[in-house]
Amino acid sequence: METLVAIIVFLVKTFGSLYLMVVLLRLMLQIARADFYNPLSQAVVKATNPLLLPLRKVIPGIMGIDFASIVLALLVALVTVQGIILLKGFGFLNPLYLLAWSAVIVLSSLASLLFWALIILVIASFVAPQSYHPALLLIRQLMQPIMNPIQRIIPPMGGLDFSPLVVIIILQIISNFLIPEFAMQLGMPRWLFLGF
Repeated sequence: METLVAIIVFLVKTFGSLYLMVVLLRLMLQIARADFYNPLSQAVVKATNPLLLPLRKVIPGIMGIDFASIVLALLVALVTVQGIILLKGFGFLNPLYLLAWSAVIVLSSLASLLFWALIILVIASFVAPQSYHPALLLIRQLMQPIMNPIQRIIPPMGGLDFSPLVVIIILQIISNFLIPEFAMQLGMPRWLFLGF
């Protein structure tokens, strides 16, 4: 019986994390003003529209930030966390803790998404620097708003761009030190935090 519960918890966490990443990707696409007609952008839009469009009727966007996407990301994390806690046999969580833990998971997932997008971008710059693959074009568009401020401070030197290294270091500090510390202060169990 414990094995079955562990499998179900794994599936809930996996599918919750994947959908949360898609919702965060939708938010990033809008912030970066990425190409809407890119096939991957279209896939993200189709995956998120059924839940996002009803929220947009209630929650407006302000200054180019889609608050409905942020609320949807929090709701996906909230449902996933509460589902895992119920499956583990702990009952319903205090709503304030649930919201705070969900925010930690959203921040952690966003940092992870940015990190892996940057890793893909760096590898692609060495392997296929002139590639016009839709995924690489989209990743470049997503990372440009993050890279531009750092490239102004540390311009490319001798054909090498060190700004991805700086962003990777910042994301690692956030992921490995700040977010876990924040989660610990909120009383979030380590077993719940790991894997998101």
